[in-house]
Amino acid sequence: MKVLYVSSEALPFMASGGLGDVAGSLPVALRKRLIGCRVVMPLYDGIKQEYKDQMKFITSISVPVSWRRQYCGIFEAKSNGVIYYFLDNQYYFKRDGIYGHYDDAERFAFFARAVIEMIPAIDWKPDIIHCNDWQSALTPLYYSIYYANSPGFENIKTVFTIHNIQYQGKYGDELLNDVLGIDDYHKNLILYDGLVNFVKAGIECANVVTTVSPSYAKEILDPWYSHGLDQILNQRSWKLCGILNGIDTDGYNPATDPNIWQNYSADDFSGKAKNKEELQKLCSLDVRSDVPIIGIVSRLVGHKGVDLMREVLEKSLWERDVQYVVLGSGEWQYESYFRELHNKYPNKVAVTIGFVPDLARKIYAGADLFLMPSKSEPCGLSQMVALRYGTLPIVRETGGLKDSIQDSGDGKGNGFTFKTYNAYDMLGAIYRAIDAYNNPELHDVLVKRALECDMSWGKSANEYIKLYRNLLKG
Repeated sequence: MKVLYVSSEALPFMASGGLGDVAGSLPVALRKRLIGCRVVMPLYDGIKQEYKDQMKFITSISVPVSWRRQYCGIFEAKSNGVIYYFLDNQYYFKRDGIYGHYDDAERFAFFARAVIEMIPAIDWKPDIIHCNDWQSALTPLYYSIYYANSPGFENIKTVFTIHNIQYQGKYGDELLNDVLGIDDYHKNLILYDGLVNFVKAGIECANVVTTVSPSYAKEILDPWYSHGLDQILNQRSWKLCGILNGIDTDGYNPATDPNIWQNYSADDFSGKAKNKEELQKLCSLDVRSDVPIIGIVSRLVGHKGVDLMREVLEKSLWERDVQYVVLGSGEWQYESYFRELHNKYPNKVAVTIGFVPDLARKIYAGADLFLMPSKSEPCGLSQMVALRYGTLPIVRETGGLKDSIQDSGDGKGNGFTFKTYNAYDMLGAIYRAIDAYNNPELHDVLVKRALECDMSWGKSANEYIKLYRNLLKG
């Protein structure tokens, strides 16, 4: 089986978020299971030179972009046993960053079509093209209307994965002919609510549509979660399923992580206490082993549940003996809130505005609890990383949080959960987590259970392989 994994970003080359993590991990897990998986992404100017030096030029092709044709260079490199292809066009990709340019629609329309056009040039015809998010959502559309019946392209199946339905690639319909090259006969495949919608095209044209957790696949059928796409998703629900993401358990490994103060494992997690002590020192908190640290590593925006935190975290400081360590950036109102909280309680609340990867690892390792009360969360990786480091998550039951964290109320879970999006329900979960911490025997059982949780890509990769095989059976 040959799978071409299409992503606008992928680690270790270039990434801005969770998609890059997935594109850097899932293909590796598939290759380990003897699936011929290769990755294709744009050749961004921002890719580090050390990676560019490893790339080998293969050939160049000419890619149709509506009525004109554009140069596309094809480069190849290898990472973790996976072959990566890089599509080069300096007009589109020799820029700062990945997204946010005025012509993103044209840039990623070029990329989506170049993915198909490159197949004869690399002499490797995939059985499945697996596309991800709006940036490659036009690949199933272009394949179905221009290539499906052409010699050398026949019998390829397409999979489209929605990582976050909030980002849909919506543009005015004036782009249809001149930029995207979609004629009037096929325009209904991409138009939605009077606008061009890349994700809608992916949903319409892909053979299978997946999301990054089973619960999220159900949630996006509801208008509260769908950002307007519930109508088309309900119409195409027969092709929709959810597979929970995993994490890179080699990269996130408390037994070997060089970024933490002392390594530890499920067999001996006594070293976690040293990480807590050093985190308290680093953050100028009172150095006490008897008080729990709740870690928060998050974008400080409303849908991450920061509005709930703003409502009750100060109350928790009055009513319980607890410390908070916060790392993140986002909306001004929430950044200001955490700064003020730190100023009022400097020995109990530590705040770093921004994102510091090294500090994030230290928080995962040194905190006792990890707060993640999202309004919606397609999958979430932070709660899995927290488990990997034996830090018990406190989460709202939504999306991937619901699928990966089970409440410890019956003594069998791996964290603490609450259902409704309500600050006091969240506070109740925090208090239950603090009470469990204050029961050392119970807390040790929960920490060991968290460290033993399998959050690797293994199970997820097997689910994707099953999906691919069923798709090819037809």
